[in-house]
Amino acid sequence: MANSSKIYKNILVIEDNHAILDVITLILQSEAYKVTGLNKSVDMMMHIEQLKPDLVIMDIMLPDGDGRELLTQLRSEASTADIPVLMISARYTEENIQHGAFKPNGFLAKPFDIDDLLDRIEGILAGKVY
Repeated sequence: MANSSKIYKNILVIEDNHAILDVITLILQSEAYKVTGLNKSVDMMMHIEQLKPDLVIMDIMLPDGDGRELLTQLRSEASTADIPVLMISARYTEENIQHGAFKPNGFLAKPFDIDDLLDRIEGILAGKVY
């Protein structure tokens, strides 16, 4: 019997690098997640309201915004404040990241191992904070 805890979990990925977005999308779809990808943060809140994702994976450095500011926006709205967020970044590491007022549920520095990504996602969906 398939692991039904992952089936139909909605994940929104906001990543401007098309290759990374494609890889994350393919991997998560192969793990029975429903994935929507955006390469810009514009209309992020509209997509979140429509999709009601179980998790948002967001790059910090986007062409039209800073992921940390987007996280603040997300956490400031009552309807989206509790959506878990996994931040990813090529520029920052766990040692030098400065999150600001709100911290994500998890952080991964790029390049990351696929198994680490999946472990973080499963952990965050189970309520863990990394």
